[in-house]
Amino acid sequence: MKIIHFSDPHAGGPAEDWMAYLDKRWVGVFNYCFRRQFVFNIERLQQVVSYILDTKPDVAVCTGDLTSTGQPGEFDKVISILKPLRDSKIPVLYVPGNHDYYVKRKKCVTAMREMVSWFTRGRYDFDDMPLSLDFGECEFLLINTSFPSNLLCSWGFVKADTREFLLNHCSKEKTKPRILISHYPIIEDKPILRTRHRLFGQKEIVKMLADGRIDLSLCGHVHFPYKKIDERGRGENCSGSITRNGAFSDIEYNQTNDIFNFKEMTINQ
Repeated sequence: MKIIHFSDPHAGGPAEDWMAYLDKRWVGVFNYCFRRQFVFNIERLQQVVSYILDTKPDVAVCTGDLTSTGQPGEFDKVISILKPLRDSKIPVLYVPGNHDYYVKRKKCVTAMREMVSWFTRGRYDFDDMPLSLDFGECEFLLINTSFPSNLLCSWGFVKADTREFLLNHCSKEKTKPRILISHYPIIEDKPILRTRHRLFGQKEIVKMLADGRIDLSLCGHVHFPYKKIDERGRGENCSGSITRNGAFSDIEYNQTNDIFNFKEMTINQ
């Protein structure tokens, strides 16, 4: 079974209404205008879409941050690029990142919700998460850990209902490998240094990864790719940012030997 995992395109643009200067969006707009647009190349997102269409994986996974501030115009930018993938027969799994669910402004939240439904071709809606979906030889557990936070932080949260869902679901007998899909890394090696960017409430999930109730975590948020996996490919994979580093992951699950094999892919242009 083949899985293509990509994340964090961070499409951006100017403030789309004057109220953006009264909420957190001005931080993201400032960051994009004076930094991100010079180091994030949106053409790399087009290239990974072409790669996915050519490779025809069993499922494509996007772990969020399609946008920089969650504004409707930013979602429109990535929609035009992602449409060939969305219109293909390849199943797409998407969870929003903290930059997609950036503020509580109604039009921004609506755009994020519509993106979940659109990109997954109505397979599930934002409010359906947490949920479990089976594709081929693996089971995918999709959780939302992204919520608007304060001006200076990019916190994520595993809410009580998500934690209970995972505890209850993963207490059942496992018939195939379980893959967790979340924007935020579950395994945090530097919780103090990364206080402004970390996930809260994930301790039980760390235990489930450690004891095999969950086999693999796929995440984004951190822009440089990394793997924290054992010899059987169990653990956590962060694909990095497709537009910042041209990084994405080509993952093969071999049912015969029950091993996940990873290829760290890079688009250099």
